[in-house]
Amino acid sequence: MARKARNIKEVLNQFGDFQHVFLATVDGDQPRVRPVTLISLDGKFWITTDMWSEKVRQIRKNPRVECSFVFKKENTDCCIRVTGLARIIKDKKIKARLATHCDFFSKHWKNANDPNYTLLQISASEAEYVTPNRTTRIKM
Repeated sequence: MARKARNIKEVLNQFGDFQHVFLATVDGDQPRVRPVTLISLDGKFWITTDMWSEKVRQIRKNPRVECSFVFKKENTDCCIRVTGLARIIKDKKIKARLATHCDFFSKHWKNANDPNYTLLQISASEAEYVTPNRTTRIKM
């Protein structure tokens, strides 16, 4: 049975600066899941991607997304699911800041003005922290 979290920081502290997660988008009535790197910076979640990617096309039609992150804590398998909305960021200063923050950026794009570089911000509305013994649901 799900119960409210006592402390949202317990959930958010599980995320590193760069976290491999599975991102789900909606393609018509079909969910689509793929691995991405979730960037946590200044208390916000970001994803860098290519303009031509299917996830960008799907987010333009339906911004509802969910990320899933599986990890071990004290030898116990755990999972965090973050539900929210994705937004395509056009602000050049924000895009440049995230580009310089990511050491992998130059492997994919020439610079922050590369027309193929797309920055997504994930605005979380809910998170679920799942352990074998409990599920904690938080409204963000």
